[in-house]
Amino acid sequence: MSATTKTILIVEDEHKLAQLLLEYMEMAGYQAYCLHDGDQVIPWLNTHQADLLILDLMLPGKHGDVLCREIRRYSDVPIIMATARVEEADRLKGLEIGADDYVCKPYSLKEMVARVKAILRRMDSNSSQGTRQQKLNNLFDVNPAKMSISVYDQPLDLTPVEFRLLEHFITYSNIVFSRDDLLNVIYDDYRLVSERTVDSHIKNLRKKIHHHVPDRELIRSIYGAGYIFETDASSN
Repeated sequence: MSATTKTILIVEDEHKLAQLLLEYMEMAGYQAYCLHDGDQVIPWLNTHQADLLILDLMLPGKHGDVLCREIRRYSDVPIIMATARVEEADRLKGLEIGADDYVCKPYSLKEMVARVKAILRRMDSNSSQGTRQQKLNNLFDVNPAKMSISVYDQPLDLTPVEFRLLEHFITYSNIVFSRDDLLNVIYDDYRLVSERTVDSHIKNLRKKIHHHVPDRELIRSIYGAGYIFETDASSN
């Protein structure tokens, strides 16, 4: 195994789901470990190095929200919180206490792998490129509670689907996503819709952003791959 292989810690008390997640992560090229009890997490982290945690909220022993707070006192390791709680208030609470992403059960295992890849690529990009995310934050203002996004302090008139799509792009900028990846983002009920639905939403988003940022094409199509949200001016 390569010395640069990323390590994923899966904290999930549903043993079958944990094993499936482990297998999917290993198939994606990661080294993965499973824990099933919240009390095991901090001792494990004290003796092992993890590059990302998939953390269930409802655990025996310490709950996921307690663990997230404890970990954030000394570490900025990325955390994806997974839970059956679907209320917006629960999702916002998870993000507010330090989670980097929040996934509601039941979820697609392929989507979880895609989210892990996106976060780790974003972390690598931020460490090597430094100022990209700062440039992005100066351009957009995202308010998840109100499901609103502003550009240069001017609110965009977004549908709920457009908000989810643009929020995802902003969070994971400069990363290529396939249409299938984006469908998993904008429709959390896994409905059967055409991938071309994404093209329609992208077209509408481009128009709305172009009204405020006419000199840059932020959402760019990559032939045969999907779309990328580019925020580095030097790439245009």
